[in-house]
Amino acid sequence: MTADVPKEIEKVIISEQEIAAKVAELAKQVDADYVGKEILLVGVLKGAVMFMADFARALRTPVSMEFMAVSSYGSSTSSSGVVRILKDLDRDIVDKHVVVVEDVIDSGLTLSWLLKNMGSRQPASIEVVALLRKPDAARVDVPVKYVGFDIPSDFVVGYGLDYAERYRDLPFVGLLRPEVYAVRP
Repeated sequence: MTADVPKEIEKVIISEQEIAAKVAELAKQVDADYVGKEILLVGVLKGAVMFMADFARALRTPVSMEFMAVSSYGSSTSSSGVVRILKDLDRDIVDKHVVVVEDVIDSGLTLSWLLKNMGSRQPASIEVVALLRKPDAARVDVPVKYVGFDIPSDFVVGYGLDYAERYRDLPFVGLLRPEVYAVRP
């Protein structure tokens, strides 16, 4: 059963149950690939928090967690491509098996920049797990080994994704009604 749906949500595109099943499936894939290793999960704030918490709990592989905050959106609904670090990692990642945890891959510009930045810090390995990917919005090809759902390039919220810092707490991913974010003259 899906939680109450706010009127600003046009429709639920991925239910709470579908998310839970996919998180478990992704965790099994990562566990199989990292047998005998420890993983450093790096969550991209703020959107990845919900996914990262559930994903970390689903893993059987030992993990530690770090967070990074980067911005390329400003107050817009699409990426500017100019990336700023708002919060950097608190520890060194040299020789660590890093798994970057992303909520959604849109243009790929921010993630591409982030992977180059983190790669320069000499981790043992670096992979990406993303709950959502918008293939039609891609402007750069980014290697993402673990993807939950491919979705259309619509503006979605819920399960960590927001609009103007709202809707992150919804347990599902939903399509936000365009009139909520449309620019009015």
